[in-house]
Amino acid sequence: MSSNTRATTPDNNRKRASSPIRKYLNCKPSTSSPTTTTTTTTTAKKPLSSPNDNIKPPVKKNTTPKSTTSKPTELQQSRFLYLYSRKNVKSRSSTTNDKSIASTSGASTTIVTTANSKSKEFRPPSLKRSHSAISHLDTVNESWMNSPLCSNKKTCDNNNAYDRLTPGITNMPSAQAIIKSSQTILDNTGSESYQEQIAAAIGIDTTKRILSFVPEAPYSQKININKNAPQAKLNTHTSSEVKRHILSTPEKILDAPYMDDDYYLNVLDWSKSNIVAVGLGKAIYLWNADNGTIQALNYNTDDHVASVNWSGDGSYLAVGTTSGDTQIWDVQSNTKLRSMTGQNCRIGVLSWDKHLVSSGGRDGSIFHHDVRMASHTVRQLYGHADEVCGLKWRWDGQSLASGGNDNTVNIWDARSTEPTHQKRQHTGAIKALAWCPWNHNLLATGGGRDDKKIHFWNTTTGARVNTINAGAQVTSLNWSHHYKEIASTHGLPHNQVTVWSYPSLNKVIDIPAHESRILHSALSPDGQVLATAAADENLKFWRIFEADGKARLGSESSRLTMKKEVQLRRSKTLR
Repeated sequence: MSSNTRATTPDNNRKRASSPIRKYLNCKPSTSSPTTTTTTTTTAKKPLSSPNDNIKPPVKKNTTPKSTTSKPTELQQSRFLYLYSRKNVKSRSSTTNDKSIASTSGASTTIVTTANSKSKEFRPPSLKRSHSAISHLDTVNESWMNSPLCSNKKTCDNNNAYDRLTPGITNMPSAQAIIKSSQTILDNTGSESYQEQIAAAIGIDTTKRILSFVPEAPYSQKININKNAPQAKLNTHTSSEVKRHILSTPEKILDAPYMDDDYYLNVLDWSKSNIVAVGLGKAIYLWNADNGTIQALNYNTDDHVASVNWSGDGSYLAVGTTSGDTQIWDVQSNTKLRSMTGQNCRIGVLSWDKHLVSSGGRDGSIFHHDVRMASHTVRQLYGHADEVCGLKWRWDGQSLASGGNDNTVNIWDARSTEPTHQKRQHTGAIKALAWCPWNHNLLATGGGRDDKKIHFWNTTTGARVNTINAGAQVTSLNWSHHYKEIASTHGLPHNQVTVWSYPSLNKVIDIPAHESRILHSALSPDGQVLATAAADENLKFWRIFEADGKARLGSESSRLTMKKEVQLRRSKTLR
């Protein structure tokens, strides 16, 4: 069998090797004649035949433009010499590795290469420049200098990418900067912050599965890992906005038989000595929250109890009757100290200010009684056209608020007999009054069945600052001393206790408290428990404003007031 070979003379080989050198080192076009190629047929030895033996490899044309640039630099010369020498060495060694058959006769040499052999030229890694940096000097080498085959590796070893004979290009400042920047990029791609940024950019939630073959579980407010995870942000919520657990069941229930179902009476109060007083028909009972004992006052009259109110220190109890008497009782000795008359009508509401007792009558009058004086009536106020059912002194004794069945709220100065402000925005009787403990100019008022609203007033300017539509008859209001909240009790149609946050006026909780409308309420001296009395003849205690670390009602050691705790510590110290 015959095969086509390509034969070249040694002289021609030298000319082919020298032509590019002159062209790129001297920057002049080559003047040598083109090499001649002859094809001979060898008969000494015939290689194994193959269907592709007659196929000639394509000959690439040299499309290098003529150079008109100046003489190349020393770095370019050394680089080109290295590449050219490596090419010649590899081309000579490839004849042996590819099982080439060479025969020499006379002055000519014949080289025969099998068709099945696949010659692979050595390609030094990382020597091909990027396309943006290729110049006319690199065009001649572009056909065989390919990129290093390191795609399966994370990085190429920049230190071993060149031969030891290559000049130290990596020591140049520009090369070092490129190497360092590439290493930094590769290092950063593995960091968590970089991955999180990529995930956020393409819209992937790293906390969820990428592939989900079942529908997502329904959202739960109670169990939310992401929501409960610790956050770096500061908590900006106030104490009134922080959700807490409030029991919707009473802590204690007492029977209250013969409770009059009358909206205009006020027969429940809680003293600073932790004693609850309640008027039931023609009797007055005292329940000691410290030890749970019950005591009945020696109230031996035919008049029904219309109102009760404790003095500031909890030592004396004022009692208003349906006949118009205002009585002062010493609960320690269970005796009546005095009875003050002057109002010939029912005394439905009482309010203490130090040694002064104010009584609101059914005729719309308000009397100030000084318990130290024989002539006890020191001032009379006439600002209502109907029964006074709400009366409350401010804690500093400078202002008095009164509400009546004439749908009017009056704000009185302690030194005046005329109201400073008179408000008629309610459309029902105003029994519920409460002064804010942390803002002495803020007053809350609640309307009756025909109004069902809670208004908040600035008593300095007389302006209404907020309003709540409670949706039910408002019977009492109590501000919290531990939270920025206010508790309201209601009659028809809900008969519930509602807690509101202030100033957002959001509803914190609704507690269905009684089977009939709530008539009265009182707050414990520690400000945690609210007592409510209703027409269903039940007296219930609700722990609504519980402070942290406080024991519950029923523990004798924890039910002591701050005053008794101080006295107990002093007695133990003296012992």
